[in-house]
Amino acid sequence: MKVLKLIGIIILCIVVLIVILLICLSRMSALTKDYIKKIETGGDIEAKYLGAGSYEVSYYEEAAVQVFEKYEIYYPKELETEDKVYPVIVVCNGTGWKASKSKPIYEHYASWGFIVIATEETHSWNAFGAEMCIIHLQRLNDNQMINDKKNVFYQKIDFDNVGIIGHSQGGVGVINAITNTEHKNIYKTAVALSPTNKELSQALEWPYNATLINIPIMLISGEGGGDDWVVTGEGMTAIYDDIPADKVMLRRKNTDHAKTQYSEDGYVVAWFMWQLQSDEEAAKAFIGENAEIMNNEMYQDQRSDFHE
Repeated sequence: MKVLKLIGIIILCIVVLIVILLICLSRMSALTKDYIKKIETGGDIEAKYLGAGSYEVSYYEEAAVQVFEKYEIYYPKELETEDKVYPVIVVCNGTGWKASKSKPIYEHYASWGFIVIATEETHSWNAFGAEMCIIHLQRLNDNQMINDKKNVFYQKIDFDNVGIIGHSQGGVGVINAITNTEHKNIYKTAVALSPTNKELSQALEWPYNATLINIPIMLISGEGGGDDWVVTGEGMTAIYDDIPADKVMLRRKNTDHAKTQYSEDGYVVAWFMWQLQSDEEAAKAFIGENAEIMNNEMYQDQRSDFHE
């Protein structure tokens, strides 16, 4: 009994230390606009989609009654005048990390033709914020006027092409959004950046079940130079092996947990361009014998279920 009690105390101490580290990460400064210029790339496709897209970006926000304060939407400015629909990326924040601290990332996504919606939610594991984002998008799509003003999003949202992304605790939120919410079937694809490993998630009471995933998903974490302690290679492999759907896994070398939020943006954009905009050039990063991710020396432990 004494041994079991000691083990329990040690596990509790480890969990507390990890929570403290996550909180410290949440207090880091917001990203600057030139963050993409500081990222090294190891392939032409990665480099292309790390660069800015061709769309000028606009921003819209609306207060929310919920604890996450507001909805923040980045979108191609042409949406305001063009008669067409645009694909969507929903964001799940990491622990203590508000979306307003990642503005340059979402502007980058939007510059490639996406509507990007996020909130100030700081505890995203259960995907509540993501679910509310979908409900809010439906409201925007269905109403010509919002708060007595013309609504630029009216009939402009492509609900056939909705993706979701999240980092750390937000990676857990991604898995729960696509497996355990009312609108889970609205998602076409997902990206989980350093999702909290299964054991730690259970200890933190953030349960998820990757065996229920039925859409294509990309898993990315960091390795080396400060291993990604939230999900090590072993932990990532365990999640990957649980997933019955098509999936990709890769770990970026010399990248710690905090930096995995943005260091792989070239492939994140390429993934969503392929999955949500049918971009054949972007697809070459992930499929075929010469898939770029499999030969990129910036990464290791690459695995893929995709074939030609």
